[in-house]
Amino acid sequence: MEVKPGYKQTEVGVIPEEWNTHRLGELLQGPRSIRYGIVQPGKFDATGCYMLRSQDYSKGWAGPDGMHKVSAQLENQYRNARILHNDLVITVVGAGIGQVVIVPQWLDGAILSRSTARVAIDEDKAARSFVRAFLEGPLGKRQILDCQKEGAQPVVSCIDLAKFFVAYPPLPEQRAIATALSDVDGLLGGLDRLIAKKRDLKQAAMQQLLTGQTRLPGFHGDWEMKTLGSVLSKGRLGGNYANQDAEAELPLMKMGNLARGYFDLSKVQFIQPGVTPEVTRRLFFGDVLFNTRNTLDLVGKVAIWRDELPVAYYNSNLMRLEFDPEQVCSNQYANYALNTDSAVSGLRGLATGTTSVAAIYTRDLMKLQVIVPPLPEQTAIAEVLTEMDAELAALEQRREKTHALKQAMMQELLTGRTRLVAREAAKNAKEKK
Repeated sequence: MEVKPGYKQTEVGVIPEEWNTHRLGELLQGPRSIRYGIVQPGKFDATGCYMLRSQDYSKGWAGPDGMHKVSAQLENQYRNARILHNDLVITVVGAGIGQVVIVPQWLDGAILSRSTARVAIDEDKAARSFVRAFLEGPLGKRQILDCQKEGAQPVVSCIDLAKFFVAYPPLPEQRAIATALSDVDGLLGGLDRLIAKKRDLKQAAMQQLLTGQTRLPGFHGDWEMKTLGSVLSKGRLGGNYANQDAEAELPLMKMGNLARGYFDLSKVQFIQPGVTPEVTRRLFFGDVLFNTRNTLDLVGKVAIWRDELPVAYYNSNLMRLEFDPEQVCSNQYANYALNTDSAVSGLRGLATGTTSVAAIYTRDLMKLQVIVPPLPEQTAIAEVLTEMDAELAALEQRREKTHALKQAMMQELLTGRTRLVAREAAKNAKEKK
């Protein structure tokens, strides 16, 4: 393979000529080797030392509440697995393998767990923020995939981690790359916080509006308490269709696609080619679906179809709730009403079975109590909540685009395809060093 001028072939692929490659283990602070921590943490000790698990940062730092603390005896036994402020920590066991974080000040002196490993970078050799980005970037991920061992859970050993090749430019360019990626991380963090705040506001609005605690301007009068069976004309179960993961013409919505009030299309299965589904099992805008069977903590989810796909059908574990037009209960309002905390709790209370397999039978579902205002007020409430949903969807779409931008930046910056520091300046910095 021909390498263009100004670049060279290395263990991690083609990189700029003035970049270096070193093993990760060669970039560490003296004797502070890469290592994981406590295998058997024992009972919680309120007076003990914090133990860092991958779950404590997998979705952003959760803070001290909920973290495990270990006894002084275990702390002493694993003192070589202590982490300090600004160390890198990488997940080495489980689904989040390869995630890298920088230790915050409040965890200075904590002990690692088995699922995490310390990577203490010497800042005179490399910028830790750049190394973090490299490990989470395309070249780092490829090495993680190459060396992880499969079993009950994927695992990467500390010995293999130390052998990873890191390709890096002179320090000024490392810092420039890390700053650029950190700026995007800041945007993502801000969007995450805003989305969480908007979700909380929506939940609060649902609680107020769907219970009648707060009335919209211009509405008054009593609401009626009805059974779900009294406002439904029928509940239609989906079809039992042979399906596959491979993309085909007809998407099939299954119980895993129902989220709380909306459909999750991150993983979609398809009806096998040659199978002709019934038209009565096709989804149309405004259809409300109910999950009749799942694990105990997921059964009873309700979601409304908003034409997320041009054509889709639903399978036999889902039921379409068809409302009686004479009972004036709108689909939009029903979707929100059945997703309040009290309704979700009520639906789960109807389930029979075990924690792994539970079902809600139609005869029990029909007994569920729902509070129903007059149709104009239902429509007004649904409009307010739909606007909040639209705002949330726009924010989530913006976050997806920002995340995609970061991935593209990592692909370009961490391989040297795009440079942030002029080549000549980078050479001069290298010569001075």
